[in-house]
Amino acid sequence: MCPSGINDFPMTNSSHIKEGLHVLAKYKRPLLVHAEVQQELGGDLEMINGADSPRSYSTYLKTRPSSWEQAAVRELLTVTKDTRTGGPAEGAHLHIVHLADARSSLELIKEAKGSGDSVTVETCPHYLAFSAEEIPDGDTRFKCAPPIRDAENKEKLWKALMDGDIDMLSSDHSPTVPELKLFNDGDFLRAWGGISSLQFVLPVTWSHGLKYGINLNQLSSWWSEKPAKLAGQDLKGAIAVGYHADIVVWEPEVEFELDDNHPVYLKHPKISAYMGSKLSGKVLATFVRGNLVFKEGKHAPAACGATILAT
Repeated sequence: MCPSGINDFPMTNSSHIKEGLHVLAKYKRPLLVHAEVQQELGGDLEMINGADSPRSYSTYLKTRPSSWEQAAVRELLTVTKDTRTGGPAEGAHLHIVHLADARSSLELIKEAKGSGDSVTVETCPHYLAFSAEEIPDGDTRFKCAPPIRDAENKEKLWKALMDGDIDMLSSDHSPTVPELKLFNDGDFLRAWGGISSLQFVLPVTWSHGLKYGINLNQLSSWWSEKPAKLAGQDLKGAIAVGYHADIVVWEPEVEFELDDNHPVYLKHPKISAYMGSKLSGKVLATFVRGNLVFKEGKHAPAACGATILAT
């Protein structure tokens, strides 16, 4: 709903979304949306173009305020409701991806759920692990959109997740080459946005969630059961007879530190914001449909995946 910076991935608007919702409703498929809508920055823009350093994370934070998320969520809920002429349960399901704002945006989603609207929301490990106050100037590994917000917001995200107001988690995995992260000048405004995270989501969620009392059932629900349901994957998301044997073998009590020699990295280890983190919960092996694809740092020599369609 705002420019992505990539020509091959254009922005959309309410009119396009409304058209798409009618088609999605016909085929009973969800609409997944990155909820930010570009607005005028006013006085903040003058500061950004003036004295504020592009190396400062606070400068980048001003360019994508939480009000952008709030405006987008409000607009999406309104447009979605307009297409449900037969009641809140009709029409396409709306899913808000990688929510960062735990304040007004989340309240709007809670109100919509309370009214019976078909809507879900996710957040990401980097919003649960980091806070704006911790991000050093020039360390563009932490740049993503929506931005990582303040520590109080992080605590609110955890509470919402534990209370069930946030339905599930996703990685929003966005790797790139070091050159695009602009490590040499540390310019947050020009650097590639996105965090390399897919290989660490399980230990990161577990490690940071222990202080909030998370358990394995919650972890499985957030990362497996609910995403499978959203994607229409009726044979995934549980360990049960007849389901696909997609299984992770891990030791939740094993502690380790991420460094350049960590075996999960195939390329560019230093670009992840998680480098240097001490985590609990080491993945030992991964199976896809019963096929071993990863074991103790080594990957299977050949792919065994298949096209996945909603059922």
